[in-house]
Amino acid sequence: MTDSTTHFTRPDVAMFLAFLNAQEGPKMEELPPAEAREMFRMMAQMADAPRGEIAKVEDRTIPGPAGEISIRLYDNRPDSEPGPVMVFFHGGGWVIGDLDTHDAYCAEAARMLDMPVVAVDYRLAPEHPFPAAPDDCEAAARWVADHFPCTGLVLSGESAGGNLTIATALTLRDKPASKPVMAMHPIYPAVTTHDDWQSYRDFGEGHLLTTGSMTYFGNHYAADPADYRASPLDFPAAGLPPTLLTTAGLDPLRDQGRAYAAKLIEAGVPTTYREAAGSIHGYINLAQGIPSAKDDIRSALTVLKAIIAEASGTA
Repeated sequence: MTDSTTHFTRPDVAMFLAFLNAQEGPKMEELPPAEAREMFRMMAQMADAPRGEIAKVEDRTIPGPAGEISIRLYDNRPDSEPGPVMVFFHGGGWVIGDLDTHDAYCAEAARMLDMPVVAVDYRLAPEHPFPAAPDDCEAAARWVADHFPCTGLVLSGESAGGNLTIATALTLRDKPASKPVMAMHPIYPAVTTHDDWQSYRDFGEGHLLTTGSMTYFGNHYAADPADYRASPLDFPAAGLPPTLLTTAGLDPLRDQGRAYAAKLIEAGVPTTYREAAGSIHGYINLAQGIPSAKDDIRSALTVLKAIIAEASGTA
């Protein structure tokens, strides 16, 4: 592992990591999934910003391929005319995470983008291994297209949810939904099952997401590397929608995110790439623990709003 002092680290990130790495007790990957999920919920409650004011938040269920899927709708202007709607897939290694762990981010996205956001509580591994998660995400996106008053979909998610964003976009590219996918915004996505990346070696310990936790998630999820939904980096990207792809400078997943942005550009996909220099994986859930993350979130959403406007012809 490269000494982390050779990499730029923001002061607030350094303080957060010092606090995190000083905590005693078992690591997440040493816990059963149910306890790991509770640990993640507690971290989100402590380290994320409050939801803030928003006009409408509604929980409901929709039909899925193996039963009901829970969703949460955020809308700051529920009386506005139909336009694009964001479908958001939370992160957590396909094992942890839920509607509550990403609540504040989804509310902020709805406010800043001035559009509804539908967060999807897809099935988690190991109880529901691959391909349960992408199956649910596809079903939810199609349901929104069919039943939600909208002109098109914006797919987004972080980490495992970034993977599900790209997977769903690929599926809907080849078998379109009733409304077009206008844009996608994968945030520090996982795009391959192989781990031969310099950023893994540089940041695999002491930077929140670790080599051990990635192995834990991967073993539980049991993805098929030959499936495009598990390893989109290995499959053609041509025809995907305009994309804003973001990574974090101190993230083990950084280099594969960079590689996928390059793949999109080489395939002719209109692509904007942004990196949160000096920050870590998971920063969109850490806006209180890492105050500078608020600026990363807002600046990325500002760029995404412009991409959506251009795609919808309202720029």
